[in-house]
Amino acid sequence: MSVEKLVAALDECSRRGMTADLWLRDDDAVEPTSALDTLLDLCRGFSVPVTLAVIPEMTTDRLAQYLDASDIAHVAVHGWSHTNYAGNGEKKQELGAHRELSLVLDELQSGLDKLHDLHGTRFVPMLVPPWNRVDGIIVDGLAGLGYRALSVFGPEKNTLPPRLNTHVDVIDWHGSRGGRNDDILFAETAARILRTAEDGGTTGILTHHLVHDENVWRFLGRLFEATNNHPAARWRSSGDLVDEISP
Repeated sequence: MSVEKLVAALDECSRRGMTADLWLRDDDAVEPTSALDTLLDLCRGFSVPVTLAVIPEMTTDRLAQYLDASDIAHVAVHGWSHTNYAGNGEKKQELGAHRELSLVLDELQSGLDKLHDLHGTRFVPMLVPPWNRVDGIIVDGLAGLGYRALSVFGPEKNTLPPRLNTHVDVIDWHGSRGGRNDDILFAETAARILRTAEDGGTTGILTHHLVHDENVWRFLGRLFEATNNHPAARWRSSGDLVDEISP
């Protein structure tokens, strides 16, 4: 079974006296939905903290009140409106050089303030750019707004604020737009764990609850089950991780 690759990687970490830190980021939350119910119930069943990247312009206190009943959910800033300003033939991007820098930073300040006011201690001052893309000049302005971390997809780069990235995306965006093959997902997770556990790196899992199919829910259940109570696996909250990496 494909999950055995993950278990073998965790067993190897145990033999080396290392711990594999994992974290879960789920994008595009706006309001309570049945899919969000499913995600939070699954996470709660295995005590896995989840960070919801919330779109500030669209969300209201309905989501905040809903999350008050959860002790495992954190909230980060997912751009402002999740609007694509890129031109034809360009990759989708909200936080690019297509608009005045001051306007973009004002929106990101508004997003930070709104989600902080709505979510209080559940809020993590971390920017999750829509489509995982952000222009460097915008990154340079984030710390001055109060952002303490930036989260995109792929290997971390040295930036200020520091990065807390995701590395395994469960969705086949360029194909079926459903869940990717379990064998590939477990192999990618295992490889990331073995590559980074020794130097204290994290393995970030990226999900999008609104578009999950049965393949995704099955994979997450198997992932959580395999890591649950394994001595070398530790699911971390983004709040704790940001505290560790930010100055």
